Amino acid sequence: MNKLDQLFEQFYDNALEETVKAVGPIERKLTLKSGLLELLGDFTYLDETRVPFQINLIETKEFPDYKRELFSLSLTKLIEIKMYVLTPKTNKKIFPSVLALHGHGFGVKEAVGLTETGEQAQVAGIHNQFAVHLVKKGLKVFAPEVIGFGDRRLTRDIEQDNINSCEAMATNLLMEGKTLAGLRIWEARRVLDFIEQSSETDDQKIAMMGFSGGALVTAYTAALDLRVKATVLTGFTNTFKGSIMARHHCIDNYIPGILNFAELPEWISLISPRSLFIESGEKDLIFPNSYVKKAIAEIAEYYDNRPEKFSYDIFPGAHEINGRKAYDWLVNQIS
Repeated sequence: MNKLDQLFEQFYDNALEETVKAVGPIERKLTLKSGLLELLGDFTYLDETRVPFQINLIETKEFPDYKRELFSLSLTKLIEIKMYVLTPKTNKKIFPSVLALHGHGFGVKEAVGLTETGEQAQVAGIHNQFAVHLVKKGLKVFAPEVIGFGDRRLTRDIEQDNINSCEAMATNLLMEGKTLAGLRIWEARRVLDFIEQSSETDDQKIAMMGFSGGALVTAYTAALDLRVKATVLTGFTNTFKGSIMARHHCIDNYIPGILNFAELPEWISLISPRSLFIESGEKDLIFPNSYVKKAIAEIAEYYDNRPEKFSYDIFPGAHEINGRKAYDWLVNQIS
């Protein structure tokens, strides 16, 4: 380790040493939640420009055991979200629901079983068509296209055939004292508003599942929003030091000043005492397994008195969704 390595180790240690520790657990949690809202950036302007939900049905596809609909959902005059809604074909009229957030790639289509060009996929991909697995378990699934991906890229990135607009959006927002994570979380919470008002959902049985960058948005949204009763995080749980500070990651992972409050496991623990499941591939090179285990051990301490609310699965695989335990766990938590 050279002197510069040592210097940056000291920066890291000093940031953690300066965090507020000498308060009770309730005060600590409130401090972190208010701190997170500040760190993500002020999106009050968006709240002031919201319009009543405007929904437009684009297409419907029938399958033997579920229906898949594609909607556009307008939140403001400038924010329109493309969102797939998957509904089980059962005798039920009210369903437990899950907000499913995809990670990096070509957008939401992979999560619902489509190719980039919109055809039925023959290979599952790293998202493992997880929205389809969830609807087949009896959940109503809301799968929006996360801003910055797919059809929701900036014109310049579409014209240059860039796979996402993360860098362009994030750098602009950072210059304005905001973060792309904050914008994505704002949108996720508005989709939760929509789910809560849906005539086919039980507003007491709402869950979230996210993969990779979608798990980042899921983790912080669930930490802030008590409407989320159960959460599944895949390909994300780690420490900052072991993941985004140790190797190159997309800029959308970085929230200035966040380490001055806490390391990632404590941020995730804000979800407690509500239900949490962590899934990770043992060969995930982006979020290394040794730090996954370290994070799980720390988070588990926040569930000492509620072990039935916390579980995890480290599966044989890489940076991908598996679901071998996560899907059934999620159903059991909100059914």
